[in-house]
Amino acid sequence: MKLLVLGSGELGKEFVIAAQRMGQTVIAVDSYENAPAMQVAHGFEVINMLDGEALDQIVAKHKPDFIVPEIEAIRTERFYDYEKQGITVVPSAKAANFTMNRKAIRDLAAKDLGLRTANYRYATTAEELKKSVLEVGMPCIVKPLMSSSGKGQSTIKTEDDIFKAWNYATEGSRGDLVEVIVEAFVNFYSEITLLTVTQNNNSTLFCAPIGHRQERGDYQESWQPARISDAALYEAQDMAEKVTEALGGAGLFGVEFFLTDEGVYFSELSPRPHDTGMVTLANTQNFNEFELHLRAILSLPIAEITLEKAGASAVILATENSNNPTYTGIEKVACLPKTDFKIFGKPTSRPYRRMGIVLSHDSLETPIEEITKRAKETSKLITINS
Repeated sequence: MKLLVLGSGELGKEFVIAAQRMGQTVIAVDSYENAPAMQVAHGFEVINMLDGEALDQIVAKHKPDFIVPEIEAIRTERFYDYEKQGITVVPSAKAANFTMNRKAIRDLAAKDLGLRTANYRYATTAEELKKSVLEVGMPCIVKPLMSSSGKGQSTIKTEDDIFKAWNYATEGSRGDLVEVIVEAFVNFYSEITLLTVTQNNNSTLFCAPIGHRQERGDYQESWQPARISDAALYEAQDMAEKVTEALGGAGLFGVEFFLTDEGVYFSELSPRPHDTGMVTLANTQNFNEFELHLRAILSLPIAEITLEKAGASAVILATENSNNPTYTGIEKVACLPKTDFKIFGKPTSRPYRRMGIVLSHDSLETPIEEITKRAKETSKLITINS
């Protein structure tokens, strides 16, 4: 089969590696050359994926069996036409369109499916944002409708923060959509990602829940398994199954939830492998999230997903701009037991850009806090230089 992967970051790279191991042909696409996934794909294309005509041209050129989106900034409305041409859009054109825009997925979850979510409003101007903030109350969270990895996300605590948040959100927005979502603050004690696998035989599988910690709207550490009560896990699985069934198609979804004293709140959903799910590269499961995504896409039966060990991931962040980043401290990490690292191979760096991860694992009897602390401390041993 031929797969056209739209977006070639670190998640795309691991997916391409999984596809290569299954003998598939992969073309990686992104807006810049030498993106991580391009380094391991059979071929690559450099285009602006918000340019619908450019997207049409490479689809016509490569005639893929599957189109696999990996980022948000894509002219996703074209996907419906590709499906009519007989190309499988992963997980489906509907799923890609709804989840690439926070407005569509939030309205589907809250209004159509009746899932518990934070109180929310939308705004297309700074004045509308001010009105929305007063309606949902402070503190509240502001996010662009189209963004990833926390870009453009901020917390409003006072009225003085409103216009700063508007400017930050519009600057961090991906694509040409100038609109934000305002969410009431949810008083949660934990947040989890539930990797949910939908298959073409209409069955749904769940990975063990993944906990994570965020800064600046981007994850810093993730761990598996996360602590969660049986009742909360059942509620999260029920919500995840409802929303993925409504979106349709086969593949892996990263479904995010807040855990609160009042119950589980649906937060967001990604129709593809999730950044917090990179913890599965520590071999915590019988299949990592990228292998699961591929198997579901190819309609290969997945008999079960088993938790094999406990693990954690911690990000390696750049601190400065560089057109030729280099790394020191790798040897120190390589000497440590039950530890691994991944360098993504991004050709440039900037402050807070995720350039790699450290992975740590241990037995399921080992406290997950201990494993996570080890990963976090180990990630500090690797520094990125210009």
